[in-house]
Amino acid sequence: MQVMVRDNNVDQALRALKKKLQREGVFREMKLKQHFEKPSVKKAREKAEAVRRARKLARKKLQREGMM
Repeated sequence: MQVMVRDNNVDQALRALKKKLQREGVFREMKLKQHFEKPSVKKAREKAEAVRRARKLARKKLQREGMM
């Protein structure tokens, strides 16, 4: 990952880097890797995330069609 520093403005470049890392999910992944997660817990979490994504997608689809 690469961020350009313009006019020696390191603060702005750091903010851009943090935003990119957040979008990529690096912070979330690091938080999950801090402790061991049992396979059953991991499976349940991933299933819940998939359901959440599906509901969000369906909600956006309805909104685009003008139903909501």
